[in-house]
Amino acid sequence: MSHFAERALLRCLPTLAVAALLCLSSQPSFSADEADAPKGSTVTVLKATKACFSDVVEVSGIVRPREETAVRPERLGLKVTEILADPGDAVTAGQTLARLSLPEGGTLQVQAPVAGLIAASSAVIGAMASAKGEALFSIIARSEFDLIGLVPTRDLPKLKVNQTARIKVIGAGDVDGKVSLVAPTVQPDSQLGQVTIAVTSTQRLLVNSSARAMIKTSQSCGVSVPLTAILYTTAGTVVQVVRRERVETKRVEVGLLSGGQVEIRDGLAEGDMVVARAGALLREGDLVRPVTASADAK
Repeated sequence: MSHFAERALLRCLPTLAVAALLCLSSQPSFSADEADAPKGSTVTVLKATKACFSDVVEVSGIVRPREETAVRPERLGLKVTEILADPGDAVTAGQTLARLSLPEGGTLQVQAPVAGLIAASSAVIGAMASAKGEALFSIIARSEFDLIGLVPTRDLPKLKVNQTARIKVIGAGDVDGKVSLVAPTVQPDSQLGQVTIAVTSTQRLLVNSSARAMIKTSQSCGVSVPLTAILYTTAGTVVQVVRRERVETKRVEVGLLSGGQVEIRDGLAEGDMVVARAGALLREGDLVRPVTASADAK
């Protein structure tokens, strides 16, 4: 190499070294955590679990006496001289309710023909009473009541005689009951069917009070997911499942609903990891970072 070539090379070496350093410094550096970090959006997932669901029919209606017995004297021309029972009183069969004076003298006792609850009374001291006039007393026989309610036509086939019911009566709290009659027809104007529920209670109920009964008609057990995991699309009802960190859209058949949980009758298996809050932004095959929901978040 000539003397001039060596001098030129020496002048270029510092420049080449700086360029090399600049080139090295421009390369991106990755930490081990960043290199291993998963890709995709973070989604909350939970396991599909087993649960049992009850099919409950709700009946709303009015409390009515099952049987009312009218109490009148057997003769005409009698005057009320003494009243021994008032509306709201519980009476026994044969108990004296009032005394009436006879035209020829003497007294006639009016007795309760059945045990029960006095619903109404027209008895007034000095007033006349007869076998054909207004009843002196009306007794709710054996203090038995019925809930006369209405249900939508779609619920009528689910109801059967002797099904148990839990009834909430205004002013009396919760009482038990049992279906005693399901009407074979529906009302043409409202398309509602009538149901009679026998009320079982020792409480004093108010005639014509409003009540609501819950009747458990059936129960089924299967896979359950939160309602938020269900997505309704034009293609049907779907659930978004995460497998190997990718979204899979599965069409499902839903059943009963209870407490924010939905019964899945077909399309999902117990243990499948589903997106807790399904959304249209997630699509089939999307890469995601699943985070398991806590028990409190379900």
